[in-house]
Amino acid sequence: MLDYYKRRATYYERVYHKPERQTDLRAMEAWLPGVFAGRRVLEVACGTGWWTLPGARDAQSWLATDLNPETMDVARAKAMPASVRFETVDAYTLAEVADQTFDGAFTGCWWSHVPLARLPGWLATLHARLEPGARVVMLDNRYVEGNSTPLTRRDADGNTYQDRTLDDGSAHEVLKNFPTRDEAVAMLGPRARDAEWIEHGHYWILSYRLA
Repeated sequence: MLDYYKRRATYYERVYHKPERQTDLRAMEAWLPGVFAGRRVLEVACGTGWWTLPGARDAQSWLATDLNPETMDVARAKAMPASVRFETVDAYTLAEVADQTFDGAFTGCWWSHVPLARLPGWLATLHARLEPGARVVMLDNRYVEGNSTPLTRRDADGNTYQDRTLDDGSAHEVLKNFPTRDEAVAMLGPRARDAEWIEHGHYWILSYRLA
């Protein structure tokens, strides 16, 4: 997965220029800043910073993290809000920010790439970095028949996969899960409260707070 996104970094955002997704994107970009206004936010797997830009607009501070320097180079080249700083962080351990706490967390199009068996542990690790009352937002893709890349297989754990070919001709099998509301909410753990599921044509949002 790291190699796939390294190779795709310079043209990853093509997916956000698809005409049929523009209404969804504008609605989510308008909604996101108010969610994190005045908060100290940890963004996991920021990639090229597409969501960092609107999300951080009104935040007190925004730490955008990723393990891939190629995608973060694209993000760093953008005119980000003054609240944004970047750091290389392993999304699964968050060890590099173990001495920090936040009252907000965001991730865009990361949930779908986490193996189902690892989701509860990853969420517990993320929640351990967050203060009571923290607001958490997960945003990811819906599967749209005829528009999404077809699923090619399902493994014994229930994870689904897509075959993708990059501009350099390299072929990659990419884990890509598409949860239902109930499946996603069931993963959140005991601290999650007031879960809200929002569906757009091509994306879903899961928003909740922590006890």
